[in-house]
Amino acid sequence: MKATSLFRLPHLHNGCSVSALAFFFVLTASNAFAQGPQPRNLPNAPQPRLVQSLHNYEPISGSDRARWVLVSTFGPESLMAGGFTAAWGTAFNSPKEYGPHWDGFAKRYGMRFTGVAASNVMEAGLGAVWGEDPVYYPSPNRGFGSRVKHVFWMTVVAPRRNGQLEPAYARLIAYPASNFLSNTWRVSSEATTNQALARTGYAFLGKIGSNAFSEFWPSVRRAVFHH
Repeated sequence: MKATSLFRLPHLHNGCSVSALAFFFVLTASNAFAQGPQPRNLPNAPQPRLVQSLHNYEPISGSDRARWVLVSTFGPESLMAGGFTAAWGTAFNSPKEYGPHWDGFAKRYGMRFTGVAASNVMEAGLGAVWGEDPVYYPSPNRGFGSRVKHVFWMTVVAPRRNGQLEPAYARLIAYPASNFLSNTWRVSSEATTNQALARTGYAFLGKIGSNAFSEFWPSVRRAVFHH
């Protein structure tokens, strides 16, 4: 059966069924992609408070910046997040203009993808002007509480060329700007100021989640797969 016929299968008209199968597909397909951008290591130096600068920092190169855009947009973490949000929206048929079927899932997934791509390009492009590095750097502290604080701290700050952590202006601009820009191609129920603000908030929550994954997953992986 051709792939396009999946959008017309009669037994997939239930939104939850569509969402569950779609999410499973995205999880499976994402394994074909390379690993996401790896957090750079920081020297093991005592840092009793929030990290204010990175020691022995090497400024991000243009090729690394381009790779960050590609992996942050097309990498497995982004694909899985897109599959989950599209599946959730399909299950509850939100927004209703897209419908609760496979074509609705595809529209929701594509809409989220365009917003993420625009945001990543904006953040990387603007950051290049004043040397803001979008890559996540893990905490040099091994205490759980310090690492949690660092996850939130690195959501709103980013290193400059000298390794100093300063407000992540490119990110603070890119998140709301890309969401308001996407109002120009979204359906009317989503193309509102409140919806754009809500999406901006979700973008920062997603950044916190991404930071937490980068911070703690290596430790979990070593503990679980140490053999």
